[in-house]
Amino acid sequence: MATDIKDTAHAVEAAAVMRLLPARPRLLALGEPTHGEDTLLDLRNELFRQLVEQEGYRTIAIESDCMTGLVVDDYVTSGTGTLDEVMEHGFSHGWGTSAANRELVRWMRDYNDGRPASDRLRFAGFDGPLEITGAASPRQALTALHGYLSARVDADLLPCTGETLERLLGADDRWTDPAAMTDPAQSVGRSAEAGRLRLLADELVALLDEQTPHLITATSRDDWHRARLYGRTATGLLRYHHWMADTSPARMTRLVGVRDSMMAANLLAVAEQVPALVHAHNGHLQREKSTMRMGGMPLEWWSAGALVSARLGEEYAFVATALGTIRHQGVDTPPPDTVEGLLYALPEDRYVIDAGRLATTFGDTLPAHRVSPWFGYAPFDPAHLANSDGIVFVKDVPGERP
Repeated sequence: MATDIKDTAHAVEAAAVMRLLPARPRLLALGEPTHGEDTLLDLRNELFRQLVEQEGYRTIAIESDCMTGLVVDDYVTSGTGTLDEVMEHGFSHGWGTSAANRELVRWMRDYNDGRPASDRLRFAGFDGPLEITGAASPRQALTALHGYLSARVDADLLPCTGETLERLLGADDRWTDPAAMTDPAQSVGRSAEAGRLRLLADELVALLDEQTPHLITATSRDDWHRARLYGRTATGLLRYHHWMADTSPARMTRLVGVRDSMMAANLLAVAEQVPALVHAHNGHLQREKSTMRMGGMPLEWWSAGALVSARLGEEYAFVATALGTIRHQGVDTPPPDTVEGLLYALPEDRYVIDAGRLATTFGDTLPAHRVSPWFGYAPFDPAHLANSDGIVFVKDVPGERP
């Protein structure tokens, strides 16, 4: 068995990943089983550099706020701001403190310096403006979309004025109150004002679509893509707030589903432009449904990867990352009858594994599913082998960056 597995293992390089695939995908998704480990992000950075230099990839999209990600994109494409400012304001979830993320942004800016716009690298956040404690106000996205349209189309075509939007939005803390995450009664998402805003957001997005030929000519395709991002974010946030105010048993399932649906829409928009490396948790990028327990209740919903794969087919590829140990989090040597344990027995520290060939090696008897002693790490589900294009295996994740 070990010999068979070794036959499917190769050095972690972009070329080895691409050999697993029938053709270069528009979205190459690299998952991770835990967040916040620079060892995994350093590996991501190296793969992205190789994909840029060898395979023509020009965008990286990560699991971070799509709106704040515009700050990073402006910096790497045109040098707007400083690196310190970008790391402070361009990332959500606390990712801006990561040394590996800082190195990624610095390298992208250096790469772009002096290059024509058509050859520059781009950065995208593809998560919504959402944190575990709640969701952002729709103000930024909604007013940005309105501002883009009001400067370029006849005022009579607009469904409302900017003043009307401001009045309906009210104070941002009405939308961002953390209490609304656990108490639907504290959410503004089903107020009369929120209902009116959902209709206006829908009308603004429809107007943006209707005016596409004029808007691309009057501004640029990049500006139009950004306006579409504003529209997706505004409608997605208003939908998310609507479900935050829900009191039915479906509330949490709908919230996590809306989030991954927003992610998928952003990824499909990225795929329209240039080939991109996508990086996020395995659970968001896998082709299967995602599952988790929240407040003691099991949740199940279609992941962003499942939604995108259904639309793009072979233009979407998913490579999961699996790992052996995170000893500083209590994750020790994996049991030998798990996928991680079998790979841990191989001599090298890192591999790219052909998931399909590995599944064939196991036949009808899959390895055991590893159990994590730490909530922040999700072991690889052996039932997902057949629907994964590959596995990147990292033997040990040290507590500090090597």
